[in-house]
This record gives sequence, structure tokens and C-alpha cells, in this order.
Amino acid sequence: QAQLVESGGGLVQAGGSLRLSCAASGRAFRIYNMGWFRQAPGKEREWVAAISGSGRDTDYAESVKGRFTISRDAARNTVYLQMNSLKSEDTGAYYCAADYKFGRLRIKDSEYDSWGQGTQVTVSS
Repeated sequence: QAQLVESGGGLVQAGGSLRLSCAASGRAFRIYNMGWFRQAPGKEREWVAAISGSGRDTDYAESVKGRFTISRDAARNTVYLQMNSLKSEDTGAYYCAADYKFGRLRIKDSEYDSWGQGTQVTVSS
């Protein structure tokens, strides 16, 4: 099973940027689809973005489309989430997740198999 470790969270002003990283080890990380999710206090975890194993296919939640970019570096076994034009509503704990099943990009957290511990993003207005 893959071990996932997120980093890069922090406190940023509205309009600012952060880049989250998710370092993976353990399984054949580079062939699996990966996703980013977030959870705000008192709310359910929501899907943010996903990327295919090859990196060619990506998908985004409407709320972040045009502002966030998901990418991956196979040589570093790392997935990134570049977040620009941050808003206060982007505040939350961000988690990366691995999907060991092949095929379409998934947006339900129940369909992902391994999770990181999360990294906190706080956007001040």
C-alpha cells in the first residue's frame, strides 16, 4: 500500500498562492490515478482535483477550476496542487489520495484506497 505524505500548507492572504506536495512511496505510485480532497471545519470532505497515472488527464471541481492546477512528477513520485487566487472558502485540511483501480478519474472519496495525513491551508480575508 502506498504511503502518502502531504506538505506545503500554511497561512496565506486572500489572492495569494500555495503549492501543496504529496510524496508517495511503497507501491507503483506512478501508474495510479491520484486525487486531492479538502475538508473545511464542520463540512464534509470534498473532491478538489484528480490526475491520471500518465498525467495526461486532469479534472477539477467547479469551485477551483481556473485557479488550481494538479500535476505529477513521476521521477519524484510526487503529486502537486498549485493553488492560485486563493479565497477564504478554500480554507481547510487538504488530503491527497491514491486510486489503485485503473480507468476513469474518480471524485468520490470512498473510491480512493490510500490517504495522506493532510496539510492545513488557511486563507485570511
